Amino acid sequence: MTKKGSIFKTISTYYGKHPAGILAWLWVTTMPFIGSMIFAVYYDFFDQFNLQNPFDLLVYTFLGALLMGLALLPTTLIALASGFFFGWISLPFLILGYSLASALGFGLGKLFNMELTEQLFKKNPKFHAEIESRKQKEGSLVFFVRISPIVPFAISNFLFASLNISLFKVLVFGIPGMLTRTVLAFTAGIIANSFLAAKESMNTPLQWAIGLALLIVGLMGIYGYLRRN
Repeated sequence: MTKKGSIFKTISTYYGKHPAGILAWLWVTTMPFIGSMIFAVYYDFFDQFNLQNPFDLLVYTFLGALLMGLALLPTTLIALASGFFFGWISLPFLILGYSLASALGFGLGKLFNMELTEQLFKKNPKFHAEIESRKQKEGSLVFFVRISPIVPFAISNFLFASLNISLFKVLVFGIPGMLTRTVLAFTAGIIANSFLAAKESMNTPLQWAIGLALLIVGLMGIYGYLRRN
């Protein structure tokens, strides 16, 4: 079994020499929360978009991708606002925005953790062997991490990049994993009478029950990835 102390020592040494990596992790951890508080005040910004206009549709898609990919807003909040302000016409473009945001966040994760995986594998060959033995399970890991409500989108992008999972798998398995929570938030936005009511509807007992069910499914899937053959 790989020694955890050795892995943590390698990680701490790496970030001691790459402080930008630490700042990047702090950013993806804290900024979605800060962005949510700002958006709660300026949410009517979305009112200026008319998705019947191709240019507005293009701006909406790429702006959403930037907000999510740069960890400025949580994906659930974007889905909620999209459902409330634009309705079903925006759903395919929201999913496209997710895909672009995944690629952007994954790319930034690679940039700020460029040599981390290489150093971990070099100094911890047993850890490398364990990761390689689970190579065929990477798709399931991506899916279950995405479906779990406790792993934020921005953090999971950095996690996948750090584990050296391919962007192809992140997109192919990650988007379906996100769809359940996306559709729930999106639908809550559609049926609400106001945006604030839509936000409140995400805290109903039914939503909490669904969230708990997704959490259990996600944890079971992650456990299945970590379990030895």
